Amino acid sequence: MGRSAYKFVDLLADNGIKYWQILPLVQTSYGDSPYQSAYSGSGNPYFIDLEILAGEMLLKKAELSVCRSAKSKIDYAFLYTNKYAVLRRAFERFNVQDADFVSFVRQGRFDGYALFMSIKEKFGGAPFDKWPNKYKFAYAKSLQKFKKENEKEYLFWQFLQYEFSRQWKALKGYANKKGVSIIGDIPLYVAYDSVDVWLNPKLFKLNADRSLKKVAGVPPDYFSATGQLWGNPVYNWAAHKKDGYSWWIERIRQSFELYDVVRIDHFRGFDRYYEIEAGEKTAVNGKWRRGPKYELFQAAENALGKLNIIAEDLGSLDKGVYRLMDETGFPGMKVMEFAFDGNDDNPYLPKNIQENSVCYTGTHDNDTLLGYIKKLKKKEYEVFVKGLAEILDIEQIKLNLDDKFSVAKAVLFVTLSSRSKLAVIPIQDILLLGGNSRMNTPSTSQGNWQFRLKRIEPYELAEFIDYCGLTGRL
Repeated sequence: MGRSAYKFVDLLADNGIKYWQILPLVQTSYGDSPYQSAYSGSGNPYFIDLEILAGEMLLKKAELSVCRSAKSKIDYAFLYTNKYAVLRRAFERFNVQDADFVSFVRQGRFDGYALFMSIKEKFGGAPFDKWPNKYKFAYAKSLQKFKKENEKEYLFWQFLQYEFSRQWKALKGYANKKGVSIIGDIPLYVAYDSVDVWLNPKLFKLNADRSLKKVAGVPPDYFSATGQLWGNPVYNWAAHKKDGYSWWIERIRQSFELYDVVRIDHFRGFDRYYEIEAGEKTAVNGKWRRGPKYELFQAAENALGKLNIIAEDLGSLDKGVYRLMDETGFPGMKVMEFAFDGNDDNPYLPKNIQENSVCYTGTHDNDTLLGYIKKLKKKEYEVFVKGLAEILDIEQIKLNLDDKFSVAKAVLFVTLSSRSKLAVIPIQDILLLGGNSRMNTPSTSQGNWQFRLKRIEPYELAEFIDYCGLTGRL
């Protein structure tokens, strides 16, 4: 969140780009996914800028180089080993009696998080269900005693969230002053080994011993004969309703402290969700269950006011999801990679897109646009190009479709020319990068979340804007 981030904001602002969408900012854990975090309200310590800490006299310039990696992709093992060590060194020099920090700690927002991470550190990173019962069941007296005996470790984790919060607020404030709004992201589910589950067991479907009872996933479909077994704990929605959805309301409130617009992942799960018995090897034997539907969002808007939310409504939808979308009025997502399959009723075709939507070339779970096009089989590619050409003809736009690069560029143009009220283009697609720059491949545990944007030159963005005819109208 240092100089490079500010330069990136300048680049967006100088080219008239008004939104920057990011993945969840949360602390990543096993698997490095921002959709699996130790705490859904945390900030990722990996984002803390060390040069800023050096400017606060918490680090020496010579100590920063240990965290610089020459690799072209993110190396999480390197970060875990090196960055936390440097952050601990900064903490050693930090004045924990600083009035602003004391106030931050007393607010209590990260009390559970700091305890969770401190206990986890004490037991070698073991998940909370492997801790001694006095900690596993979060007995108040045991936690108070632990905090007193491990105050330094507890304050270290508070320090990380304090520094993250200060740096992020400064960066977001700078972006907003430059006319750039931030679109953030809330995952539907939280990780099992998390503060969220540890301190709120009644809100999830767990056994009495805190072990998993039901887990989340999606049923078998065209893409997978056995479905997807995510393994996240599913919500006990009856308990949430009884509590007036206060946990969710607070989660949404915190998100709007961080972001200007919030995208909610797997939105269809609020209408109906798919649950599987814990211990199953696949998602084949799961069942659909009723979600909270509009009631949750009605409660949230009653408490927080009108919500500026984007609903990730992709995947297998039914009347219930469409009804929920209508009731909330939230814009859904339209993905151009899915548009040109020869089906005239395809909801992602530009002619079928309504204004109350956000148009994307692809998402973090898809291949890059160029990577996707390159992997199409001959017949699929012919159908894709034919459909794209028909749209260009309808719009009376003449673009070259002679090769796969030109086809990808035409899709960019069509995405930005759609009727959607907002278009979002992954940076990999703006730069027309191939499949080796893909962010995530669902149902795989290796090689994901590692894309690293090392540099983008101003002329590259200007060329993109000029090609799409967007100068002066973004």
